[in-house]
Amino acid sequence: MEQIQQLFDKKTVIRHSDLSIPEIGIQDIQTLSEALKINTTLTIFNLGDNQISVRCAQFPVSLIEGTKTTPIIFNLGNNQIGVQRTQFLVSLIEETKNIPIIFNLGDNQIDIQCAHFLVSFIKETNTILITLDLRSNQIGDQCTQALAQALKINTTLTSLDLRYNQIGNQGTQALAQALKINTTLTSLDLGHNYIGHQGIHALGKALKINTTLTSLNLSYNQIGDQGAQALAQALKINTTLTTLSLCTCQIGAQGAQVLAKALKINTALITLNLYINHIGVQCALALAKALKINTTLVILELQNNQIGDQGVQALAETLKINAILTTLNLEGNNISYRGAQILAKALQKNTGLTTLNLLGNQIGDHGTQALAKALKINTTLINFKLEYNFIGDQGAQSLVEALKINTTLTTLQLYNNPIRDSIILAIKQKLKINIINKKKLRCLQILCLKKLKQLNRIDEIKSLKPTIYNSCLMKYFQTKL
Repeated sequence: MEQIQQLFDKKTVIRHSDLSIPEIGIQDIQTLSEALKINTTLTIFNLGDNQISVRCAQFPVSLIEGTKTTPIIFNLGNNQIGVQRTQFLVSLIEETKNIPIIFNLGDNQIDIQCAHFLVSFIKETNTILITLDLRSNQIGDQCTQALAQALKINTTLTSLDLRYNQIGNQGTQALAQALKINTTLTSLDLGHNYIGHQGIHALGKALKINTTLTSLNLSYNQIGDQGAQALAQALKINTTLTTLSLCTCQIGAQGAQVLAKALKINTALITLNLYINHIGVQCALALAKALKINTTLVILELQNNQIGDQGVQALAETLKINAILTTLNLEGNNISYRGAQILAKALQKNTGLTTLNLLGNQIGDHGTQALAKALKINTTLINFKLEYNFIGDQGAQSLVEALKINTTLTTLQLYNNPIRDSIILAIKQKLKINIINKKKLRCLQILCLKKLKQLNRIDEIKSLKPTIYNSCLMKYFQTKL
């Protein structure tokens, strides 16, 4: 293979080799091993989607011999590794001693027996395992409990992916106990499992104590309102979790309202994903009130939650005040042209939102015309999604007129609307001008930063809001340079 042959050149610096070609052969692996005795720069190996045999699985030996301190990334996803090869890989990586390891074993039919080998590996104190991806295996509760015991000892793992692993309440409760002790894990993904409110209650208690976890994905579990209430209580105390994903968790209005109240107190959460739940209008009202107080939430995902125009009205009033939120996703929420008109008025006053998603609603031409009018005034929105909204030529033409004035919007998605190609082309041309001008502006800002550093003036403006900061840079460039 050409990629392997390149490794024989000592003068060539290659750090990433993509060998994700189905059924890579033993001869290729043998050639690879010989190449790695010469090349000492390669640290990222992508051997995903191969039917790697036991002999082929020995490929990392030469890589480890040639690498002393540089982190190694092993991607062995979707290889049906099984018991024998998992045992071999674990014993092999134990020999790496102090070399940092990022390990992807997703989609490998790793069952309980295989996973126990990995647990022993995680307990190994001389191995620096940074990331472990075990998504889409059949680990279950029993092995998750063993894995949790290992996390009480391990002091290097920062990211653990356990999506699609048939983990229920027992496994989750064990992980929760581990989180009370573990001080290194920052990202835990438990999406697409069988976790109910009992497991979530245990996690909630752990989050009141844990001070290192920053990202938690619980999407596609049976959390319900009871689980949401447990998480809400944790959010009132926890000060480190910044990302929480609760997509499709059977959370209703009651649970969502409690989460919203927690946002009034929480000072850490940056991203909250409530995609496809049943929060409805009442929760939208509660979230709107919370966002008038909250000073940290930046991304709010509310797709497919039956918010409607009434819920949008409450959120719109908040957007007139809140300048912290930068991304709001209202896809598929039964928003009509009336809701779009309400949002348009908010966009004329809002100074924080950069991304707004209204895909899959019914705003039509009237709603689009109102939004276009807002774009003539708004100076912060960059990304705008309006696909599947029954927008015709009349509404689209109003967007063309708005883009003659607006200089900040760079992405406007209008797919699957009955709009003439000529109007779409005109919109793309206007957006292209904004993109080019944005790049030019950034180049000027970089020059300004360099000059301000030379003059020791950088501290005077770097604490300002981004829009004011950029304006100051441009003014300084124009008047002083």
